[in-house]
Amino acid sequence: MTFYDLNVPYNEPNEPGITNTLRFLSELGYTTVALSQSLTGKLPAVVSPLPLPTNVPPSITLLTRLNITLSDSTQNQRLAALAQSYSLIAIRPVNEKTLSQACNSLDCDIISLDLSTRLSYHFKFKTLSAAISRGVRLEICYGPGVTGSGLESRRNLIGNAAALIRAARGRGIIISSEAKQALGIRAPWDIVNLACVWGMKSERAKEAVSEEARKVVDMARVKRTSFRGTVDVIYGGEEDEGVAKKADQEYASRRTTVIQTGDKTAGKKGQTIECGHFWRGLSSYMITIPPVFQLYEYIIVTIPGAG
Repeated sequence: MTFYDLNVPYNEPNEPGITNTLRFLSELGYTTVALSQSLTGKLPAVVSPLPLPTNVPPSITLLTRLNITLSDSTQNQRLAALAQSYSLIAIRPVNEKTLSQACNSLDCDIISLDLSTRLSYHFKFKTLSAAISRGVRLEICYGPGVTGSGLESRRNLIGNAAALIRAARGRGIIISSEAKQALGIRAPWDIVNLACVWGMKSERAKEAVSEEARKVVDMARVKRTSFRGTVDVIYGGEEDEGVAKKADQEYASRRTTVIQTGDKTAGKKGQTIECGHFWRGLSSYMITIPPVFQLYEYIIVTIPGAG
């Protein structure tokens, strides 16, 4: 099992202590680490990742991440462009309105919540499930609540984490450190135990530092490297030819452009596809679907620029 820490603060080139932090993460068994820059307020005209640190342990893969504190709904205008520069884009909403916006519409990979503070709102399943259904994951950061913080911060972390897990029904959650120094890092299995205290089932807790985090990284990579179209996932548990026929009729007028996905070129009109599973809902084009979408049987691709 591979372990991920997708939120290690890194706001200065070769920040003091980052080498020790990465070495300690490697010793604890982490294999993928995201170094995160943080921005608040209006986004500047130019934002680019900091140079990666030197002397990185060979067992660790480094990613770049941008944390954007969202206090105003108008701050989201350049997210698509930023996604091309960073491995991961994370949104940190500061109120219920911006949380709802992030869950329902913003083009990000992670919604990261500061659970060590007292929140003025309650989590709602409908809001959180909207993010999860889009492939966006909810992040719990344990660092601010376990190292160098007061009793109130720890109490808030426990209560808010339990509320988030309960509202999301344990799904779509990743756990990261957000630790500013090596002393704030915890081993993966310690995090699993901590998550169980918060109310998460053991299997879900393991996924929060491994499988769910991997999905975030894979989905972000797919979004950066594949075509920019719209993918609609349709229920695929039925052997119903009518579903596929109806879907084809609904979208046929929009699928008029031969597209390219990665290094694979789409086929001719009228072909069906096989890509790991049999996909019934796409009989007008042959297209190579990124692996992340192979969980579904019915899928519709709306091609940009189609008439």
